[in-house]
Amino acid sequence: MICLTGQTTPQIHSKNFWMRFKNIRARAAKRKGSDANLVKLLPKVSSQQKLKTLGNDRYLAMMTKVVNQAGFSWKVIENKWPEFEEAFFGFDPEKLALVSPEQWEGYLSDRRVVRNGQKINALQKNLFFVLEISREYGSFGSFVAGWPSSDQIGLMEYLKKHGGRLGGNSGMYFLRRMGKDCFILSRDVIVVLKSVGLEIAGRPSSKRDLRKIQDQFNAWHDESGLPLSHLSRITACSVGENVL
Repeated sequence: MICLTGQTTPQIHSKNFWMRFKNIRARAAKRKGSDANLVKLLPKVSSQQKLKTLGNDRYLAMMTKVVNQAGFSWKVIENKWPEFEEAFFGFDPEKLALVSPEQWEGYLSDRRVVRNGQKINALQKNLFFVLEISREYGSFGSFVAGWPSSDQIGLMEYLKKHGGRLGGNSGMYFLRRMGKDCFILSRDVIVVLKSVGLEIAGRPSSKRDLRKIQDQFNAWHDESGLPLSHLSRITACSVGENVL
């Protein structure tokens, strides 16, 4: 997680000013000192080919990491991560599929991992989710790479429905950290979306709200040519404390 300190009380301009993304970018660049400084903060976006070549084990590992970091100290999970990799056989789906019910039960007392039944169950569900998708698409990476960023909300809904505890921010952080082009609905991003006139909830989760958000990011993409990941980060940097 990157924390960048800036203004805590943003001065929101008129909706007409904010609607065009170039104005949002100009404000973000001013707050960060220059456009060059802003560019240094932008996340990397992987090509479709890179997403395809990542192994199923890396997708399952990242699913597990974001699930375990939810509601927990990210730093603690990062520090323990080598132990997670050891305990779960490098997140090799083929090996984990052979783990017996007794062995899964044993993880609840294994000090190498977070001993939380719901999160262990989520790993089991995501294991078979990855295997099922791979049988249909050849690999989980091919599935992720083939889903258009212009319909991120559709992918988020699919992850929520078929995966284990991959709804909401967990699903978005999973995609972002794997390099998939996507927006993150941080507090700062939501502030700006509401300021441009989107009538959405403070924590948008309804299909109607998410459709409005997708449409806005798609419009900004058409205007700027930037990937959604960059649009999202720049938007966050234009207001607030920039917890990204």
